[in-house]
Amino acid sequence: MTSPLASLRGRTTLLVVAMTSAAWFCASIAMWVDTRHELDELLDAHLAQAASFLVIREGGEDEELEHGRGATLHPYAPRVAFQVFQGSELIARSPDAPATPMTGLAAGFGNVTIAGAPWRTFTARNDERAGRVIVAEQVASRTSIAMAVLRGSLWPMLLAMPLLAVAMAWATGRGLRPLTQLGSALASRSPTALDAIVIERAPSEMRPMLDALNGLFARTGNLLDSERRFTADAAHELRTPIAGIRAQAQAAMTVVDAQARRHALGATLQGCDRAARLIDQLLLLARLESGAMPEFAPLDLCALARRVLADVTPDALAKRQSLEFVAPDHLVVRGSVALLQALVRNLVDNAIRYSPGGARVCVTALQEAGRSVLLVEDGGPGLGEAQRRRLGDRFFRGADTQEAGSGLGWSIVRRVAELHRMDVEVDRSPALHGLRVRFAFPA
Repeated sequence: MTSPLASLRGRTTLLVVAMTSAAWFCASIAMWVDTRHELDELLDAHLAQAASFLVIREGGEDEELEHGRGATLHPYAPRVAFQVFQGSELIARSPDAPATPMTGLAAGFGNVTIAGAPWRTFTARNDERAGRVIVAEQVASRTSIAMAVLRGSLWPMLLAMPLLAVAMAWATGRGLRPLTQLGSALASRSPTALDAIVIERAPSEMRPMLDALNGLFARTGNLLDSERRFTADAAHELRTPIAGIRAQAQAAMTVVDAQARRHALGATLQGCDRAARLIDQLLLLARLESGAMPEFAPLDLCALARRVLADVTPDALAKRQSLEFVAPDHLVVRGSVALLQALVRNLVDNAIRYSPGGARVCVTALQEAGRSVLLVEDGGPGLGEAQRRRLGDRFFRGADTQEAGSGLGWSIVRRVAELHRMDVEVDRSPALHGLRVRFAFPA
């Protein structure tokens, strides 16, 4: 059985009932104190008035007063007593009053104990006749009256408390109905349903949650669409080198001439290298887009670039290209060694690949306005404005290129730059007239 505290409705109802009960209890205490104070003031005034009345009548010819006989006219009568003295002589008293003085000679209010019960007294003096009147009232009677007043005020509240709890439970359930609708909508959705959730007349408190959920669905949908395109494009791109490898292998099996067989086997190895390069690029891109943050640490950008340029130098020499590196001895940045190596490698590899024989490829690292900057320029044909805007799209390659490639290099470059929060600018090189790529690290 589910505990009421496990429910938001139950928690809210219980909390409101508890707070209302606490407020009711505090109000009851305040009401009791105030009622008792006002009642004491009122009854003290009655005591003083009664004493004054008896002083006026003192010495009159009232047989009942003189002999202390009187009818009991009210249930509270036994709780009230009086004594009338002429000098030190008790000339009249009520049936419940003792024969001895209830208080001393001092006039005014006092508190005494008679027969084990506390009494409130008031003494009035008549100096002309040397008389004294004492009026007393049981303190318990005041408590009884105060309790009666308090019961009359609090019983309706006690009777209304269960109704109030039921009303609060109903109101809380109605107020939480949008959350129930949201839970039902989520429970009934198909795993592939990524459309926005709409809750009619949703309260303003739910809007941030609905917006966050719908934003999550939208991002998930975009990610799934991107992954579907990625899978389809990857399958298409992998099919090309595999088909080439198969064709060259078949040629190597059928030709008789040793030179032709060697050429076919060499082409087969080139196809394998191209497929391996494509798979490596796919795996790296998949890791970058998995959402896992790489570990960043301070590193020397100049030393990293020199290592990458040393690896690609044979490719530049094979095309009789000039590979230049301009940089200080050290330039420390914060980032991932593996990802920055992939970035520089893809940029320089593209520059060598798409520049003609004998062209220049220049890599520059410098400090500019407090930021570390990496520039890669080439002497190739460059790209138009429309093509530059598409750089970073998966498997995008220029329409007029004849070079082999996967079209994933710039996707990797863009993602690495995003992870390192680098500013990227792509334009035409003023010096080499080809493509210039500028990366600025955060300050």
